[in-house]
Amino acid sequence: MAASSRVTIAESEYHVAAAANRFANPTRALIHCACASAKRPARRKTSIEMPAANTAPKITPREAARLIDDLSAIVARAAAAILAYPFSEVARRVKADRSPVTAADLASEQVILERLASLLPGLPVVAEESGTGARTALGASLALVDPLDGTKEFLAGRDEYSVNLALVTDGTPIAGVIAAPARGLMWRGVVGAAAERLRLAWNEGPNRASERRAIRTRRPAPAELTVLTSRSHADPRTEALLAGLPVARRERCGSALKFCRLAQGDADLYPRLSPVSEWDIAAGSAILTAAGGRISDPHGLPLQFGRADRRFIVEGFLAWGDPARATAT
Repeated sequence: MAASSRVTIAESEYHVAAAANRFANPTRALIHCACASAKRPARRKTSIEMPAANTAPKITPREAARLIDDLSAIVARAAAAILAYPFSEVARRVKADRSPVTAADLASEQVILERLASLLPGLPVVAEESGTGARTALGASLALVDPLDGTKEFLAGRDEYSVNLALVTDGTPIAGVIAAPARGLMWRGVVGAAAERLRLAWNEGPNRASERRAIRTRRPAPAELTVLTSRSHADPRTEALLAGLPVARRERCGSALKFCRLAQGDADLYPRLSPVSEWDIAAGSAILTAAGGRISDPHGLPLQFGRADRRFIVEGFLAWGDPARATAT
């Protein structure tokens, strides 16, 4: 794995050029079919709606555990692709939903789509930066990808952005990998197995991590809570919830890194009672659950992922480090 996970100069230049091409000509189909090919994705049609028959096998948690190093290597490559773009110089535009997208977002997604196509041929991949139009049935397993979560933080020069990759089976995230490119840190977990944090150089991959630490949520939670909230997405319902809880400390943070901090025991609760996309939270959900935490909808019910009929939108969630403290609003 170590040798195969290295990013060469030629590869980096290829992904920079490919991202520039996609930035000028953005695609519009949301669901990708990961199809193995010797050709580069810039020269083949990866952005296509799924065929009627999904040929990808169902991925179990045990199989996800065997894949976790490969998934981690993919995310490490994507992190390296992002870091090839200085935040002050990167090309950018505003999407229809008024959120920013940059050439770094597209370069990261290009890496992930290419590598998933080789690793898991036929697997449906739902990726953020490829549009929002399809409503196709996805089958038992799929991947959810946010190639650069926290683009606003990236453009502001902060280090609170991430690369998120999750495997979902039967509507539940079973494995997740989150990288913080600017921090040299990666969090990963498989539900029913374990969660851990790695410190590594992105051109060397997970098997050569300089630090590897198992992580667990803080349990039991203290009487007065440490709460993590979004830096960019405040909403009245979340504020009303927090007003009724014993909050000792509140910290604002960008991207899915809030899930990582919750999973490693730095905080007790991450609430968001406004709509959010599945790819923003699927990897964090898997890591948090693997570390002993719990995520639910605002009524305490399990979240369902892969909902093309809902345009991959979750209406809100409560993420707790201590499942015993999980309560409905």
